[in-house]
Amino acid sequence: MLSKKQAQVFFLGGTAVTFLIFIMLTIYSLGEAQDQSNAEALTASAVRGKEIWEKNNCMGCHTLFGEGGYYAPELTKVVERKGEAIIKAILMSPVAWNPTGQRQMVAYEMTEAEAQDVVEFFKWCGNVDLNGFDNLVSPLAKKDQ
Repeated sequence: MLSKKQAQVFFLGGTAVTFLIFIMLTIYSLGEAQDQSNAEALTASAVRGKEIWEKNNCMGCHTLFGEGGYYAPELTKVVERKGEAIIKAILMSPVAWNPTGQRQMVAYEMTEAEAQDVVEFFKWCGNVDLNGFDNLVSPLAKKDQ
């Protein structure tokens, strides 16, 4: 059993060691070598695609990097799974897209340039290093294949 003084020393020592570890890990994670954002590959087209994604509230139904609505498929690596042509056709379609006969995607009727920008955004997202998390992003990603 520890005396009151020993317990205080143990607590303060443990707190100090934990705090130092936290500071070291923070510094390490902020280093350039740890940057996994794929920012160097970000193009103007991908930025426009992100703006279109936000303007149309796609995250209300879809997930991206595991964040968003679980109503529709995960889209982080959608270009890898479906291909550019299918994605562009869906985005440019004048009729609502309904592959399963249940859920229906809005007909956005995008221009070819807008659809290409969204595809470029998806391609950029698909190349972000997910640290092995790609297989766990969403169960809907597996369903979509």
